[in-house]
Amino acid sequence: MTSSPPLCRLDDIPDGGAIAVHVDSASGGFELIVLREGDRAVAYHNECPHAGRRLDYAPGRFLVRDGRIICAAHGATFRCADGLCVGGPCMGSSLAAVAVRVDGGEVRSR
Repeated sequence: MTSSPPLCRLDDIPDGGAIAVHVDSASGGFELIVLREGDRAVAYHNECPHAGRRLDYAPGRFLVRDGRIICAAHGATFRCADGLCVGGPCMGSSLAAVAVRVDGGEVRSR
């Protein structure tokens, strides 16, 4: 089985925080937000389902508080654990998840 290349190192992400990771593709690539809680990581496309805007308030900088990430454009609030919108203009919708795993201190797509 071929292993996917690492997206980042777990240590690159502040515990309880998030970073942006660019993923190359034939169409030019896309950006993920990768969040960390201890030795666990989750990833979502860096796009708010409300208006398709990026979640970061500055490139790669995210508002993460109390296990929730807040969209800088319109204030939508998402649970980090599952991406569900729990406040703001897109209640009930979710961020688009990307399955990741932590392997040897590296975060990789599944």
